[in-house]
Amino acid sequence: MNIKDHDGTANFVPGTVLDIHHISADQLAMLGMEEIAFVKPVMTEQGPAFAIHAADGTPMAIATNATLAAAAIVQNDMKPSLVH
Repeated sequence: MNIKDHDGTANFVPGTVLDIHHISADQLAMLGMEEIAFVKPVMTEQGPAFAIHAADGTPMAIATNATLAAAAIVQNDMKPSLVH
């Protein structure tokens, strides 16, 4: 079950069951948005760093090392996932 926001995007209603066989691209993009963030090694002007992204790929922050990036994610009540 989902509810559409005023902009037409779907939001999941907590406690409902999602049938993954009938999921839209918008719903797929929203999966894990508030629970999961991923860390990806990147190169910046200052050298190697680790970018923190929301589950849908939206950039959220950057850290100097993977441990610091994971700690920042955990501090925000999310689960870190490393992408390489």
